[in-house]
Amino acid sequence: MVSSILAEGLLAYGWAWNPKRLAVAAAVTLAFALLARLLRGVSTSGAVAGGVASFALFVGLGPAAFATLAALFLITWFATRTGHRRKLELGLAESREGRNAWQVLANLGVAAAGALAYGVTGNGLWVVAAIAALTEAATDTVASEIGQSSRQDARLITTWARVPAGIDGGVTISGTLAGLAAGMVIAAVATLGGIVTQSEMWVAIGCGFAGMLLDSLLGATLQRRGWVSNQAVNFLATMAASGIAYGVRTWQLAASG
Repeated sequence: MVSSILAEGLLAYGWAWNPKRLAVAAAVTLAFALLARLLRGVSTSGAVAGGVASFALFVGLGPAAFATLAALFLITWFATRTGHRRKLELGLAESREGRNAWQVLANLGVAAAGALAYGVTGNGLWVVAAIAALTEAATDTVASEIGQSSRQDARLITTWARVPAGIDGGVTISGTLAGLAAGMVIAAVATLGGIVTQSEMWVAIGCGFAGMLLDSLLGATLQRRGWVSNQAVNFLATMAASGIAYGVRTWQLAASG
């Protein structure tokens, strides 16, 4: 009864518009959360948070959105383990338990909210906003992880001074290119799944890249001063990418109509 009211009432525009689909979304996302925990991509709290976020994406946008999220997990999981010995030397290696709940929600919370907003309103702009947030999460995470594993020095985004790899606000050519490629893959998966159009794909890629640059800028300023945490920076960057995508797509539709 409750699931029926939830699906057919609050989430009338979402993929899981009936109890049967809600059950499918719950089963798949539970299995995904357990697998992510077994692979040590997330801690126990991270698995719970990731399960909730993936459930929201599945409910709002369907299997293709879940596939996009799965691609994000695999790409970032691989990037995190790239150059692990180098990251251990620098003290930058991810915890063996994986990302915790706050780290997961900082990267996925905005996308999950966008998916639910679409399910409630049916406004397609929220779809683009959600995919842009996922694209930013992939771009930023891969750029950071590959940059940290690189032997080359990073450049501080605010002054372009040479800084050691792993410094907040530091960027590398290899990391930036890898991050851009990761963002393109995520947006392409969403496009192949029919969630966004090809033109919307490029909006998501561009906004994801812009969000990554903002993440570095905030890292070099606010985070280095200890004013905000890394999780807060990640959350603000995904929110910015999502908001810019929403605005750009709104302007495109107004200009074409």
